Amino acid sequence: FRFAVGGVTKEEGNGTLFLDALNGTAPNPLEFENGQQVKPEKEGVTNGEAKQEREMLTSNGVGIGRDVPGKVTVDPMEEEAWELLRESMVYYCGTPVGTIAANDPTCSSVLNYDQVFIRDFIPSGIAFLLKGEYDIVRNFILHTLQLQSWEKTMDCHSPGQGLMPASFKVRTVPLDGDDSATEEVLDPDFGEAAIGRVAPVDSGLWWIILLRAYGKCTGDRSVQERIDVQTGIKMILRLCLADGFDMFPTLLVTDGSCMIDRRMGIHGHPLEIQALFYSALLCAREMLAPEDGSDDLIRALNNRLVALSFHIREYYWIDLNKLNEIYRYKTEEYSYDAVNKFNIYPDQISSWLVEWMSNQGGYLIGNLQPAHMDFRFFSLGNLWSIVSGLATRDQSHAILDLVEAKWGDLVADMPFKICYPALEGQEWQIITGSDPKNTPWSYHNGGSWPTLLWQMNRPEIAARAVEIAEKRISRDKWPEYYDTKKGKFIGKQSRLFQTWSIAGYLVAKLLLADPSAARMLVTDEDTELVNAFSCMISANPRRRGRKNMKQSYIV
Repeated sequence: FRFAVGGVTKEEGNGTLFLDALNGTAPNPLEFENGQQVKPEKEGVTNGEAKQEREMLTSNGVGIGRDVPGKVTVDPMEEEAWELLRESMVYYCGTPVGTIAANDPTCSSVLNYDQVFIRDFIPSGIAFLLKGEYDIVRNFILHTLQLQSWEKTMDCHSPGQGLMPASFKVRTVPLDGDDSATEEVLDPDFGEAAIGRVAPVDSGLWWIILLRAYGKCTGDRSVQERIDVQTGIKMILRLCLADGFDMFPTLLVTDGSCMIDRRMGIHGHPLEIQALFYSALLCAREMLAPEDGSDDLIRALNNRLVALSFHIREYYWIDLNKLNEIYRYKTEEYSYDAVNKFNIYPDQISSWLVEWMSNQGGYLIGNLQPAHMDFRFFSLGNLWSIVSGLATRDQSHAILDLVEAKWGDLVADMPFKICYPALEGQEWQIITGSDPKNTPWSYHNGGSWPTLLWQMNRPEIAARAVEIAEKRISRDKWPEYYDTKKGKFIGKQSRLFQTWSIAGYLVAKLLLADPSAARMLVTDEDTELVNAFSCMISANPRRRGRKNMKQSYIV
């Protein structure tokens, strides 16, 4: 089954994905300079021999260079990044359990940047796994799992069981009954102390993804097979799969419940959460131990995977042809075979989108609700849809084709725009509440975030983006984000020595050196899901009448 998207197929696309390298079909990314493939330097040396030499030279986890023929030198930028990453490590009872968000000596107001954030640790954890330093990741997984069961309330109300914290801090407190002695405790924040008091929906999803990556990278399945870990996975799944009022298979969340943790108009069904949700469901299904009493959970998980993949691929996808279709939509359709199911008004199509949409490629829109489509390009949601397989292979290539076509807007002087375009004028005032931190082309409102480097899934453009970042990110002291339309300025409130900027760069370099390492993150297309998805296409209400409405598809 192939899902046609804008005429772009894997064979016709302009490049390869990292996952193509897993099948041996991608060119070596280290053979690219400025986005162009180059031949081996030494005549008579085969690509295999060159690869073996590179692997030997990069086995210490940092980059290499050759200032003089025959002399190996360490890449000073990567060496600096590793030193900074290790300096950010947090210890609990003598063992490493994570990395703080930022270690900025120039900032007097710490806020919560001295805490270990679940989402922020993901690139750090991946970097340590790729480096062969597994203990810190294992400790992080198990200690955050213990925090899952803590009591969490705000104004006498408690969220559902299974919620993972946004962050935690190691505190030293007096020992009970003995003021002269102290002990270390983990102090979690589930959102009750966060700005805006929003629960972190993405934390549990990222935790499951990292748990699978740990098992894939180390070969150690004992952690995910533990009873407490299996229970933790099930608690997260039950929280996400709980029945509600929503008609859609997507997760319904409030504004600010993910990486964009301030008011930015993403409440509803934001793409970022759906991509992580899909990825976590696949990872959980792979790790769940078969046992009595879990059949209903696994059945619900499989049904949700089918429905979610269909919903996102069918209704979130936008390219020039789809845009033209929306432009001609009829509204107020009341029927089971309506074309305009969500009653989208064509006047919602902004003038910027008409001018910006390229003839090449397409992308997944940021949000979909009744009478509302958020046409903004959200980078994390689109990039992780590729990694997780939520986007089809054709859609994945089309997304990356669009990134290349709109390089000046999405990358420019510093990768990568968190969303495009920025909210401006009255729209900014209404949607953000005139947020002084999310002014146009700053922070979450169109700012450029170097941490997204590691998720760029085409070796040619990943190498090109890393090269751009290397021109200034170290000199600028590893900022959290950059401002302005082209990413020229360090963000006005950006923390320096931001850990996930450092880790994102390191992971990007490590994956470019060994694309096969991406196997611990990507999920192969499931044949059962493809078959069920094909059934969903044929059972689309556009193509059937009411008499078949009761038909269902269970994997």
